[in-house]
Amino acid sequence: MRVRTTVTTDLRVSGMTCAACVRRVEKRLAELADVHATVNLATGIARVTHPRETGAEDLVRQVESAGYPATAVGEEPAPKETPTEGPAERHRLAVTAVLSLPVIALSMVPAWQFTHWQWLCFVLAAPVVVWSAHPFHAAAVRGLRHSSASMDTLVSLGVTASFLWSAYALFFGGAGEPGMRMPFSFLPSASDGVAHIYLEAAVAVPLFVLLGRALERRAKAGTGAALRALAGLAPAEVTLRAADGTERTAPLAELAVGQVFVVRPGERVAGDGVVVHGRSALDTSLMTGESKPVEVAPGSPVLGGAVNSGGTVRVRATAVGSETQLARIARLVADAQAGKARVQRVADRVAGGFVPAVLAVAVTVLGFWTGAGADPQAALTAAVAVLVVACPCALGLATPTALLAATGRGARLGVLISGPRALEALRRIDTVVLDKTGTLTTGRMTVARCVVREGGIGEAEVLRLAAAAEKPAEHPLGRALVAHATRGGEDLPAAEEFTAVPGRGVTARVEGRKVEVCAASALAGLPAELTEAVSRAEAGALTPVLIVVDGRPEAVAGIGDAVRGGAYRAVDRLRRLGIRPVLATGDVPGTARAVAAELRIAEVHARLTPEDKARLVAGLRARGRRVAVVGDGVNDTIALASADLGIAMGSGTDAAIGAADITLVRRDLAALADAAALARRTLATIRANLVWAFAYNALLIPTAATGRLNPMVAAAAMSLSSLLVVLNSLRLRAWTPAPPRPHRNGPRSIG
Repeated sequence: MRVRTTVTTDLRVSGMTCAACVRRVEKRLAELADVHATVNLATGIARVTHPRETGAEDLVRQVESAGYPATAVGEEPAPKETPTEGPAERHRLAVTAVLSLPVIALSMVPAWQFTHWQWLCFVLAAPVVVWSAHPFHAAAVRGLRHSSASMDTLVSLGVTASFLWSAYALFFGGAGEPGMRMPFSFLPSASDGVAHIYLEAAVAVPLFVLLGRALERRAKAGTGAALRALAGLAPAEVTLRAADGTERTAPLAELAVGQVFVVRPGERVAGDGVVVHGRSALDTSLMTGESKPVEVAPGSPVLGGAVNSGGTVRVRATAVGSETQLARIARLVADAQAGKARVQRVADRVAGGFVPAVLAVAVTVLGFWTGAGADPQAALTAAVAVLVVACPCALGLATPTALLAATGRGARLGVLISGPRALEALRRIDTVVLDKTGTLTTGRMTVARCVVREGGIGEAEVLRLAAAAEKPAEHPLGRALVAHATRGGEDLPAAEEFTAVPGRGVTARVEGRKVEVCAASALAGLPAELTEAVSRAEAGALTPVLIVVDGRPEAVAGIGDAVRGGAYRAVDRLRRLGIRPVLATGDVPGTARAVAAELRIAEVHARLTPEDKARLVAGLRARGRRVAVVGDGVNDTIALASADLGIAMGSGTDAAIGAADITLVRRDLAALADAAALARRTLATIRANLVWAFAYNALLIPTAATGRLNPMVAAAAMSLSSLLVVLNSLRLRAWTPAPPRPHRNGPRSIG
């Protein structure tokens, strides 16, 4: 049996105005064999998964058969600039306002109604109804040709009905008589005959809808600002340096892996790489959320898109173009914004039958009031108000605008969320399984403490001599000593007569002095303070290293894996969010317990294989826990994939990041607590948006049907409904994590 391979194509769909349009496009694409589509109203993007045999042209034709223009988009996740509105839209809105405002003013203020005022209003209203409302009429006709209806259908019918009734009243119903006066009320009122006209509703509906959509476009453009900022981080040009030392400026596309390029102060790094010359500080805040510049020197990794805020550096490229971490971040954010939350799918299903239902209600209202003997204009007023006030737009915007704002804000905080399902899962988790090495700790051996003999040569000097003796060695403990002694850029003296004894340590002659760095158990009869230092290091799961100079024990250095900065505060915040931390590591029990004690983690599991971690996760889930796993290595991938939610450290392996639902780009575990809090705020915002959207329609449609809502007021309410949803979502762009509680003990190192 032949297995059909699937691919994903993004389509840019024009002309969608409400959730009913979204539902129609999705249903039309689903008519193709093995095709699944998710359409985002806020971005106008349809993400389509389809068999390779089904080409982009087939998808475009299918969307256009539903009445919506479509084009296939390229590989870029988002345009660098998203125009809020073009000159044509601004011109249409301005002309509409100039023509409509006099009509509304004359209709609302009887004292201003001079002789033949109604005919002036008719002349001003005609171009608004025909030209200003043309986009609504055209969309309604296009929908009619495809046997569908949308928000534009409701607006077109409301405007047309109001204008035609007014025209009939003016020409045949007595409303055109000189001296005619018409009182205005926000609540519709019946009058004798057909002398009442509704030109204010005919012009106010297009004016308010056009104004509402213009404000909505601007607000929606703000929700996607983070993604456009990411897309604009890559520089257009790069300075390439040849092997002979010559430099030339070239387009970014010419940069290849292995080439050396120059980054001067104020310039952006053109691609991921490693510094080969120079020292500087790089601003990576937009990619990682790190507020402080990162110091780099020869051998330091750098990220494409970072801003050089120090000296000139030369970088050898290790990843370019779409393979850089910046491009990966942009893709993850774009993928997240293309998805849908479960609640939005329910809303879309409701919206799919919303417009036909509103049309049915409007016809029923008109027939009921007419059959009940009501004044014809009162019956028409109620039907028009029903058409105008109904608003499925808010339903369609409730989730995508919140996701746009939240994923963009998360990216700025160093949290990459794969989509709405990850947000929903993150909101529900109550247990988080944390790996130790590389997650809670840095994964690098460092000197945690050093105790020197009383009356000895001093800590700085003894560590300098020990580092010089260890420099020729390759042992991790020795490298920790060297890194500690040279962290300020100091040079070490040369070591002579170097000897390494397996299981004991190294000896060398440094500046004429014999230096031995060995295991603490190698010598007996240590001074009391050094004996105590050995005991304290072992109790704290540190490795005690004895430093002997000219045959005399001078110091004990405790070396271990440093706990990540902010790890305690991150774990504490998780507990306050109701999430129980569990430590699971392949390390020895002593080290695991020391880390757990430092971070106040009650449940500890040590000496675990990757399969053991997966079984631990399965056991927790079997007990009804909703489990997230945080890891950074290949050994964590099984557990990451088997959990309710997988979270990878951005500094981890590609395998771990690929198996995760959320990636913490920032090298700070506090990003996990930020992600959990952001997820809860985002889902709360989505729920608030949907409650408002449903409540608005549930309240105002019956109000309009009973004849208690003026069509002009209905138009303003309809436009305000969508705008409020977008503005509520925009609040997520300014969301800030809660400040951490102070922790009296600073981070220490664990062996």
